[in-house]
Amino acid sequence: MPRHLLLRLEAPLIAFGGETIDNFGVIRDFPALSMITGLFANALGWRREDCELHDRLQNRLIVGARLNTPIQRLTDFQTAQLGKDDKGWTTWGVPEERRGGAGTYEGPHLRYRDYHASLNVLVALRLDHSEEAPTLDDLALALDHPARPLFIGRKTCLPSQRIFAGWQEADNVLHALRIAHLPEIGSVQSLRMQWPDGEGNLAGDRLIDLCDERNWSSGVHGGWRPVREGSFTPQGAQI
Repeated sequence: MPRHLLLRLEAPLIAFGGETIDNFGVIRDFPALSMITGLFANALGWRREDCELHDRLQNRLIVGARLNTPIQRLTDFQTAQLGKDDKGWTTWGVPEERRGGAGTYEGPHLRYRDYHASLNVLVALRLDHSEEAPTLDDLALALDHPARPLFIGRKTCLPSQRIFAGWQEADNVLHALRIAHLPEIGSVQSLRMQWPDGEGNLAGDRLIDLCDERNWSSGVHGGWRPVREGSFTPQGAQI
């Protein structure tokens, strides 16, 4: 059976970023393919301009995720006072300036950022062209000896546990998510999961189109890939 690399994504605050709308930083329930790519790229010490390396790794990743704890969302309200000559940093490379006249009034620089609180997520993945570098072993080593500090979605979201969570032999990603065990799960009723279409089926699962791939040259997300979402109850769980 193919070998799958397991990741434990756990932190007081986690941000699986979605489409930013104006000054609202929304999040997804599951980690995006681009976020997992960026996590490994950061661990490997790649730079943002290493676009071909990012794109190739993203294209090779076959990733699924399992929510070991229920979703609890919170919204962080962020504000900073901007004077007439002050500018705010933005991720799209264009500084944001205070709107209004040339007077001395200082207007607020407002942001709303969503987070998951106390979330525990298991990620199972493997690579197409498994012999090509970086290999699964290279990725596992980079997680334990990262070139730079690692974070989960946003730089403020520091992991509270070791991210590398071991290996799992399984027929496919869904199989790995179903049989991989993490002792901190405890007693649960059911576990929500998301995995690529073609990597197994569950009774009652649903097929959706997901836009979570990044063009690392332009920095823009685009395209659609089919994924499945569903839930299952682990054996021995208390209901």
